[in-house]
Amino acid sequence: MAWLSLSIATDCLHADALADALLEQGALAATIEDADAGTPDETPQFGEPGSITRPGWEHSRVVALLDPAVDARRLVGVCAALAGLDEAPSYTQEEVAEQDWVRLTQAQFEPIRVSERLWIVPSWHQPPDPQAIVLVLDPGMAFGTGSHPTTRLCLEWLESVVTPATSVLDYGCGSGILAIASARLGATDVLGVDIDVQAVSASISNAERNGVEARFQSSERPLDGQFDIVVANILANPLRVLAPAICAHVRPGGRLALSGILVEQADELISAYASYLPLQRVDTRDGWVCLAGVKE
Repeated sequence: MAWLSLSIATDCLHADALADALLEQGALAATIEDADAGTPDETPQFGEPGSITRPGWEHSRVVALLDPAVDARRLVGVCAALAGLDEAPSYTQEEVAEQDWVRLTQAQFEPIRVSERLWIVPSWHQPPDPQAIVLVLDPGMAFGTGSHPTTRLCLEWLESVVTPATSVLDYGCGSGILAIASARLGATDVLGVDIDVQAVSASISNAERNGVEARFQSSERPLDGQFDIVVANILANPLRVLAPAICAHVRPGGRLALSGILVEQADELISAYASYLPLQRVDTRDGWVCLAGVKE
């Protein structure tokens, strides 16, 4: 069966109401996109904490999936009125062939080779190398599938420093990938913390799927103790604010690695941590940097 895809031009003030109206009128799905995506006018929606971003896009596009029997012109007119628009906006439509959407989505995520012995493999794939250390991880709501340069920088660093019986703290664990990798590399006391309860839940599930022992908790709970290795893959602003707290959990002689930092932000972060722990650049990739050091 074929479906009808409707793409309606609007603005940030009416996009949400228009999408809601389409769903109320029977659309199977409705999403809001940046109409300028892929051009120099593309507008980011998520900045670092402390930055100001306006919700929505000035040039928005609402894309709806409809039954092919729907009268698109009438639907757009009705929904425009419900959304508070004075007149029906312009739109385009096209036929979308029936597909196996699950298989199509899964096909976008292939196994990722991090190093000679470390692979990240979605659950629907067989490990390419049976001798490798495999992290089974599916895309989800929590950040961290191994595809982002900062995650790979941290994984490569962990592989070089984790030894059996070490303790590891993953500060801002996201999907739990760094904590799980640490456990698979031999760490015996692994803790991941995150401010997002969904991230904590996802990390627990991912650890169980990988058969590793690791603890995860909300960062709102008291965090005690020091660790041989601390890794934090967040963003520059929170890393700067959290410098005293993060360094307090690195034992004397222990190691710290930070990522989620743009190359041009590295010197500022090195200065922010200088009174707690000396850091230096250990690797860069695609404009991102990994900083690491040893606590004196």
